[in-house]
Amino acid sequence: MTQWECLLKNLGEWRGSFTRVSPHGEIIADTPSVVSLKGLNNNQTIRQIIRLGGDEKVLEYSSLGRGVLFFENGAFSQGTIQLGPFSEFGAELGLIYENRRLRLVQLFDKNGQLEQFTLIREHLAGTPAIQSPTLTVEALLGEWQGEAVTIYPDWRSPDRYSTKMQLQLDSSGSLVQSLSFGDRKITSTATINGSILTFSQDLQKPVQVLLLPDGASATSPLKVQFRQPLFLEVGWLITPNLRQRMIRSYNDKGEWVGLTLVTEHRINSV
Repeated sequence: MTQWECLLKNLGEWRGSFTRVSPHGEIIADTPSVVSLKGLNNNQTIRQIIRLGGDEKVLEYSSLGRGVLFFENGAFSQGTIQLGPFSEFGAELGLIYENRRLRLVQLFDKNGQLEQFTLIREHLAGTPAIQSPTLTVEALLGEWQGEAVTIYPDWRSPDRYSTKMQLQLDSSGSLVQSLSFGDRKITSTATINGSILTFSQDLQKPVQVLLLPDGASATSPLKVQFRQPLFLEVGWLITPNLRQRMIRSYNDKGEWVGLTLVTEHRINSV
């Protein structure tokens, strides 16, 4: 399936809202939205109309830029392909399930500090506007098994592998995450402060997970730094036992090197 055919999985009129969120999880603004993607010339061209509050923007395109990649189900990410000094950095990560989409934009300022998020929750016009509850730590506890697909900006063949994740609370109330993928295993611990989880195994590179409305989560470094690999992630608890995650990875030269989609099911609750 070509990248263009994967994009076509997003055709339709998507209704929802763009919610601006601070790095600490405060909701700054919530704006109703209608995003319509229509195929023209036998789907060779896409006309995209974005209505945000009272503003309207119309885009037409018949090819895709270098900063975007799509999965076969229509999920996608677009954003910075090269982290540069004193330049803004960010990406959009978009998940799709049946008649719903969940998209997250993560933005960093020119000093590399996490600046803001935009959470975009959408459903196809004419279908029920179902939303999941705001995500909690308790909703994630247990053992999850998944399948991951990694696709690459250089068009090499995708990699597919199984994943396993165990999330549990320790005696001090911290969250312990054990993650296995391929032949690698990583265990890390996060402190919980309301809707913010902070993983600070490496004090130079703390990573924050923010729990958001509609079962969403945003994983980000608090600051992007040169000569340090980094990743941006969105998670979506679609039903109590079904979750999708998308990870956009950068190497220590600041180059975008891969995009991973994980679909996981809970097999044991704690």
